[in-house]
Amino acid sequence: MTAARFQVVFHIRSDAAQIEARARSIAVEQSVEMPVAAIDDEAILRDIVGRVDGIADLGGGVFEVRIGLAVATVEADAGQLLNMAFGNTSLHEDVVLRDIVLPEAMEAAFGGPGHGLEGLRRRLGAHDRALTCSALKPQGLSADRLAGIAERFTRGGIDFIKDDHGIADQHYSPFAARVAAIAAAVRRATAETGHGTRYLPSLAGNLEQMHLQVRTAREEGLDTVMLAPMIAGVATLQALVRAWPEVAFFAHPTLGGAARIAPDLLIGKLFRLFGADAVIFPNFGGRFGYTPEQCRSLARHATGANPRLRGAVPVPAGGMTTARVPEILEFYGTDVMLLLGGSLLETRERLTEATAAFTDAVARHGKGSAHG
Repeated sequence: MTAARFQVVFHIRSDAAQIEARARSIAVEQSVEMPVAAIDDEAILRDIVGRVDGIADLGGGVFEVRIGLAVATVEADAGQLLNMAFGNTSLHEDVVLRDIVLPEAMEAAFGGPGHGLEGLRRRLGAHDRALTCSALKPQGLSADRLAGIAERFTRGGIDFIKDDHGIADQHYSPFAARVAAIAAAVRRATAETGHGTRYLPSLAGNLEQMHLQVRTAREEGLDTVMLAPMIAGVATLQALVRAWPEVAFFAHPTLGGAARIAPDLLIGKLFRLFGADAVIFPNFGGRFGYTPEQCRSLARHATGANPRLRGAVPVPAGGMTTARVPEILEFYGTDVMLLLGGSLLETRERLTEATAAFTDAVARHGKGSAHG
């Protein structure tokens, strides 16, 4: 019986004369990491050693190489999946990890988001529009000042308010004090607005510290948090999702560009697979360099129909403005969450009014599907 395998897709810059040898070398490196001739166990040779499933010339000196690897080397461990798929090979500067294709049983074992797009919609009662989000900034403010900003966002009808990803447990805004102050401010405002605004604190530190931080958030009545999987580790994301099933997790993309992993794979497909309910990413036309094609592919990976995984919410961000709302919703459809930060905060004393204008602009666009 043939052992189950998953497939890893690389884009490799090489010349035609060397690509077959390079492909075989990667298959070995990402499986047994030793000379195959030294292995005398037939089961390992048959079931564990990586195999080259295909090579295609993409032109311009770039080749697509498909490698089959044993499911048994990973099982359902998020960190181990990245390790076996791209660990040592990521050290070669001319190789990009383009995709990982999992068999259905392996995909189901990971589990994906606990709540996903539909779960977050239910929490807000927002079934016929895109969702909205903003960020608490700048770094360096006290807990009370951040709480004041959060209260004004809430009065403007925002759906989600997240800590800026750089806000952690600094002396000027300790985690516990910050969460208590902001949660109280949001409760005050939602009691008046009737809107179910969620505040999501940013988790930081090691796994033990993050468990304590989630517990603190739960004690304040919060049911949504954020972390950066490439800082904390994808296994940490997976562990927290499994330990706190009632909590929704947003994944922040910081450090996501440090490895040569295609962003639509890493942020759209893998963060969803590992349990993120919403995935933040740099929108095209903002202050980062993602193309429209990358953004569309990423959003489709996050929301695409899959009977084994709930869809994650794509959250385009990074230098966006209220004026772009119609364009962005035309591009993505309404199965999306729009995140505006600096463009709202720069309105200063008009923050509540600017937030209301943003949320109203989103609400004016009815339920639809992504274009393209």
